[in-house]
Amino acid sequence: RVLKLVLGEGMRLVVVGVGVGLLAAAGAAQLVKGLLYGVSAVDPLAFVGVPLLLVAVAALAVYLPARRAAAVPPMAALKLD
Repeated sequence: RVLKLVLGEGMRLVVVGVGVGLLAAAGAAQLVKGLLYGVSAVDPLAFVGVPLLLVAVAALAVYLPARRAAAVPPMAALKLD
């Protein structure tokens, strides 16, 4: 349950960040549309591939500490030293 909790919290931030970033990128692409020659402002590879890569890297970055947190015995986590 600890692993699921930590993964859920971390990935929630990632999904919100990717969503906001995609919206900002789509808006910025419309602003620079006139400056691009021979390239689409809304390139499918950039708008699908890059966010998927970012989510995969973030999932790994969240999973490693979550696995470590799940391995700590509950009494050791509550113990004050």
